[in-house]
Amino acid sequence: MTDLNLVTGCMGIGARARLLMPGLIASVMVAAAATFLSEHYDAPVMLFALLLGMAMNFLSGEGVCKQGIEFTAREILRIGVALLGLRITLEQIAALGWQPVVMVVVLVTATILVSIVAARAMGFNALFGLLSGGATAICGASAAMALAASLPAHPKKERATLFTVIGVSALSTLAMILYPMIARAFDLAPLDAGIFLGGTIHDVAQVVGAGYSMGPETGDSATVVKLMRVAMLLPVILCATIITRAQGAEPGGKRPPLLPWFAVGFVVLAGINSTGIVPAQLQSAGNDLSRWCLVIAISALGMKTQLRELVSVGIKPVLLMLGETAFLAALVLAMLRFAP
Repeated sequence: MTDLNLVTGCMGIGARARLLMPGLIASVMVAAAATFLSEHYDAPVMLFALLLGMAMNFLSGEGVCKQGIEFTAREILRIGVALLGLRITLEQIAALGWQPVVMVVVLVTATILVSIVAARAMGFNALFGLLSGGATAICGASAAMALAASLPAHPKKERATLFTVIGVSALSTLAMILYPMIARAFDLAPLDAGIFLGGTIHDVAQVVGAGYSMGPETGDSATVVKLMRVAMLLPVILCATIITRAQGAEPGGKRPPLLPWFAVGFVVLAGINSTGIVPAQLQSAGNDLSRWCLVIAISALGMKTQLRELVSVGIKPVLLMLGETAFLAALVLAMLRFAP
């Protein structure tokens, strides 16, 4: 019986691999093409990966590549972000000082509160403001899904969640292109540019893409600040749960982890790297693997981008999320300008 179970498990793994392989191969090919163009035309590889992926977004529809693209955009990305811990040491985090920590707490809290008020003013349920504001302030689609599982059942909750996921993904893609230009226009130093990008762009992948397109120092600080925002998912979900119970409703479905494993992996690897026991060759190999994972994942994210789906939800939710995104960017720029 044990041998039969082993054979069945191996067959299951093989079937899963065959299901995911076409989309993974397509993402790798786009990443390789983006790397070739980047090396020959001296332009950011992340941007090439995004644009080439968007040009091939028909592959993410129904077809043999769909499952593999979804897997690549989700799991390969998380592996790449976790491996970025080998670039970071706790000394670098301490070098940022206490100001970024306070900044993250303030901007997440303020963005969510403003989003709730704006949603009510526009005629939406306040919980939609919490959902969209939390996704904008914390970590994009991941935060939207996590918060949705914590909110009370509502006839329009699934559609609101879908719109929020699409909206933050589309806006984060635009921000990956536009925000480095804004950072240069304001003549931000590499560290401040990283704080701006990490404090404003919604999804981890686009933060990494935008940050490292401006240089390693900007990319490192952007990643650290972004993961600080990801850590805010825990208290925000706890608040959402308290609101749900206060309204007498129980959330349905299995809840996602309170803190994404890739953020935990990042911190663990950074801690190990800070001890100085990691050989330089292993650090280099980990950095190369992380880079490839991120380029491949961003290629897949580009293939998943379907901006035309936003048209079907009307203009008011779009304006709400645009306003939330603009408020967050303006708030971070103001903090950088006036903070001591």
